[in-house]
Amino acid sequence: MAEYSDLSVLIVDPNPGMRGNLHNMLSQSSITKIEYAVSSGTAIRQLAKKPFDIILCEYDLGNGSGEANGQDGQQLLEDLRHHKLISPWSIFIMLTSEGEYGKVIGAAELTPTDYLLKPFTVDSLLQRIGRAVDRRQQFLPIYQQIDLGNVRKAITDCLASQDRNPRYAIDFARLRAELLFSINELGDAEMVYQWILMTRPVAWAHLGLARCRYGLAKYAEAQETLQQLLEQNPRYMAAYDLLARTHEALGQHEAAKKILEDAVQISPHMVRRLRHLGEVAFETGDVGVAERAFKQVVAKAKYSEFRDPEDHVKLVKTLVKKGDAHQAGSVIRDMERSLRSSPNVDVCRAIASGMVQQMSGNMSAAAAELMNAINGVAGTRGLSAGLKVGLVHSCLNMKLDQQASDLMLNLMNDNESGVSMEDAVQVFEKAGRHDLAQGMGEQIKIQVDELIAQASRQRSQGELRAAVDTLTTALRRAPGNLPLLSAAAATMLKQLDDLGWEAPLGEQCTFLLERIRRLDPAHPSLETLTAQYHHTQRKYGISAVA
Repeated sequence: MAEYSDLSVLIVDPNPGMRGNLHNMLSQSSITKIEYAVSSGTAIRQLAKKPFDIILCEYDLGNGSGEANGQDGQQLLEDLRHHKLISPWSIFIMLTSEGEYGKVIGAAELTPTDYLLKPFTVDSLLQRIGRAVDRRQQFLPIYQQIDLGNVRKAITDCLASQDRNPRYAIDFARLRAELLFSINELGDAEMVYQWILMTRPVAWAHLGLARCRYGLAKYAEAQETLQQLLEQNPRYMAAYDLLARTHEALGQHEAAKKILEDAVQISPHMVRRLRHLGEVAFETGDVGVAERAFKQVVAKAKYSEFRDPEDHVKLVKTLVKKGDAHQAGSVIRDMERSLRSSPNVDVCRAIASGMVQQMSGNMSAAAAELMNAINGVAGTRGLSAGLKVGLVHSCLNMKLDQQASDLMLNLMNDNESGVSMEDAVQVFEKAGRHDLAQGMGEQIKIQVDELIAQASRQRSQGELRAAVDTLTTALRRAPGNLPLLSAAAATMLKQLDDLGWEAPLGEQCTFLLERIRRLDPAHPSLETLTAQYHHTQRKYGISAVA
């Protein structure tokens, strides 16, 4: 099997005997580039330095006595996927003798390339590796295009490969749908999933179809698709997660909580699902469920290389709502002991301490902690918008009005936050601060007007692409601003007409026209803009209809 001699393998297993057995098995297929990791932490550090073709990972990465002293293989895979430490073409095979079904299904839902139940023979291991390598060879040219950023070329190649290679036709169609989804061409992705379902009614295609419908805000259709999927496949875990989010989108938060509780009963080890359950339970006022969920998140993430201090904040917030200052203080002390100091950790500690101090009636100490958090936010990276909005609420409770306004304005000006003008104003309105909401709205209107004026200058100078970028930035801040929507649609149409049709921009323009139509069916510019859209389509021979 000389064709495998160039493959590199990382064996992740704390047991030296098992590492030796796997090494011997691999050697029988001429695989000699073998390295070892004895825990999830060492695996992550090795994978951060260089890639491996194959990862053979033991599920139970504990000490063998039943006492967990690190992550299990499922949690490691979750981290590797989420933080993109393994490429789409890496082969990840889970090895387990675990008989507990919830854990096995948990590993399976994270889609390792394959998994083997121990004991297994050298022939069965090499057969799985051979099958995975053969599949990877078929897809590698497309993965390389994706890695170079040539997503549209990859989509085209998927379609051509689908016709040339019937054995993997469905797999190429699946990848094409996922790539279309990744560039937000949800309607096209939806059609690919529908084609797959006509060919083969597989569960993942139903899930993909539901994801497209959810992304297109077809929440009722997504809900129906997911419910049917779970009737046929009651242990398809990712469907529970999306169904919960669909219920949330429809305002059905109690139903979302119930769905997540059902999912956790089946597969209790997925950290992100537990975190989601805690968040939904907290929003519905179910402090008991929220407390249990966040405690599990903190415990399960304890040995992760990517511990998130926000989990401690969420647990403290829940305990404060419960009225348990003693436990909340213990969580803060655990954060201080177990997490290395960093800007993110320091801000989270200050926010959590501020909550406890306020609960205990120590207002001056609470205000001091909030000021520590406010002063530290600028130096952080990756803190969630939700945490920062929570900090705004805390500032409002402590009458730190200027700090609350400044924080919200900075959050809204951060294009990555996803917080719009409407979101910002609503935060203050819900807090009963109409005065601050009005002031925030006026500041944002000034910023949007400045961006519209900047785009107008760019357009007059022939810089159409720059003008579109400027208006797109403004739309992130004020997606419901009708003058801005109209200006953006007009500028996009000008670019399409002058510089040639580009499908993504055409779809974006369609979306803006539909948004204007929903907000104001009698908008004076709507008829003219729609006519211009159709004129440009005809000019370039595009048959789609807005």
